[in-house]
Amino acid sequence: MLLTLPRVLDEQALYEARKLLAAGRWTGGRHTAGRQSAQVKHNEQLDPLDAGTAKLQQMVLQAMERHLLFFSAALPKKIWPPAFNRYAGGQTYGDHVDQAIRTQAQMRLRSDLSCTLFLSQPDEYEGGELVTRIGQVEHRVKGRAGDAVLYLGHTVHRVEPVTRGERLASFFWIESLVRDPGQRELLFNMDQALTALRSRDGESAEAVALMGTYHHLLRMWSDT
Repeated sequence: MLLTLPRVLDEQALYEARKLLAAGRWTGGRHTAGRQSAQVKHNEQLDPLDAGTAKLQQMVLQAMERHLLFFSAALPKKIWPPAFNRYAGGQTYGDHVDQAIRTQAQMRLRSDLSCTLFLSQPDEYEGGELVTRIGQVEHRVKGRAGDAVLYLGHTVHRVEPVTRGERLASFFWIESLVRDPGQRELLFNMDQALTALRSRDGESAEAVALMGTYHHLLRMWSDT
């Protein structure tokens, strides 16, 4: 899965987020990386104790909760508190895989899915593409500010060097109600088909039957 989530943040929310990031305190980004990832990670992150971090986290989490495509694809059980990174002056993050289990204070999360929310417009910087490797194919993403991209947590990925300007983004992980990615994708495809069917035909007998099947499968496969 590699899915673009359009317009997670609108222009007003982006403006407020950029103001908070500009006033924020930045530190080295290796503290959220695992042992292998830290060797290839060269960026900055907003200090978790910065005054604006909690406001930014709330803004992102509320936006994700409102985004129907995100909910359909991820079926979120837990969302890791969003972090915020900055790349500039050639900074990069080499090939790596995200940690399977993340622990912080009283929270423990299985990173079924990873999400990057872009906070800079693509023309504000050179380089900085998020590159994910699915099988033998590499996919390069340089999203619009306010858009997000969702991908499997075990995917090998990297951020290309930023050679001009500044790349700002938020990133976080999701533990899904449905652990198996194949089952989760089947449910996503079924939900999208059901949405299209209801849009075309309303609450038809076929739509009700398909909804019943969807929820029956969700009961069978969910880990609540």
